[in-house]
Amino acid sequence: MGDVTTMAATQGQPGATRSRERTVARATAQARTQAQPGTQEQPRTQTRRQTQRRRPELAAFLRTRRARVTPADVGMAPGLRRRTPGLRREEVAQLSGVGVTWYTWLEQGRPINASPQVLDAVARTLRLDQPEREHLYHLAEVPYAPDREAAAEAVGVEIQGIIDAMDPRPAVVYNARYDVLATNPAYRDLFLLPRAPGSSVPNALWSLFTSPADECPLVFRDSELPVMAATLRSAYGRHVGEPAWEGFIDRLSAASPLFARLWKSGDVIPPGPRVKTFRHCAVGELRMTSASLTIDGMPETRIVVYTPNDEESTRLAAKLRALRTTMATNPATGR
Repeated sequence: MGDVTTMAATQGQPGATRSRERTVARATAQARTQAQPGTQEQPRTQTRRQTQRRRPELAAFLRTRRARVTPADVGMAPGLRRRTPGLRREEVAQLSGVGVTWYTWLEQGRPINASPQVLDAVARTLRLDQPEREHLYHLAEVPYAPDREAAAEAVGVEIQGIIDAMDPRPAVVYNARYDVLATNPAYRDLFLLPRAPGSSVPNALWSLFTSPADECPLVFRDSELPVMAATLRSAYGRHVGEPAWEGFIDRLSAASPLFARLWKSGDVIPPGPRVKTFRHCAVGELRMTSASLTIDGMPETRIVVYTPNDEESTRLAAKLRALRTTMATNPATGR
């Protein structure tokens, strides 16, 4: 009788029925979510576990880096009764321009947020090299960006030897701004690259955009130069506000109305293989396919190799190399 009374009372309360139905629906959905391994909860749990593993590693890494830097290394007096190997936490905080509590929490592996600027300051104080700095960023879960303002202006003998061995194929080492860091003889046969104002190295864009149209080595200048400007812009996004980049773009825009117009278009194209036709006063037109190769340890730097695209271009490239040999043995011959 009691069961009948309860059922009747429930049936007379539609709000209670709907509430119970919602509760059952939520419980069913939760059970289904827990039973499915591909739901969103699994990535979140995995991310939390990765963070929990990184924090102790970050703490240990900072402690060991701090221990190896002495007060004398940073121009500080050693002081008396120093029991800490290396710098104290408060000294690292002071030299880095951050709060003592904040740095202590960072070194303890607590879940705090760190900006790239603050991590850079800590890295400078602890005298971290580039691999250590990158490791610090990864442990702190902050996207790492190399020190692009300190970009190399030359390459080592190993890279120079590689591109020299590619002769008679023209080969060059560019950075993201098209600064020419190294070339082989075949590349120098094709191009004469003056140095851009304000730079200690030649720049391919400066040469191509500021030379008269009839002296440009690119046969299809009107289609090739927009591609190069768009390729430059694809790298510029990672360097916005950097003085070296902003100064270069301002100077080239002032020197070349064509570049200024192309730059304002905002077009972006990533580096990639291209077929280009070059003009040489001694042998004529050569069709070349370009290919880019990255270089370990030199971020945003690439080797670009030009390979003849057809038999005629192969023949002309060999002829160009023979001319170079003749000039080397008899400089008075000229080109």
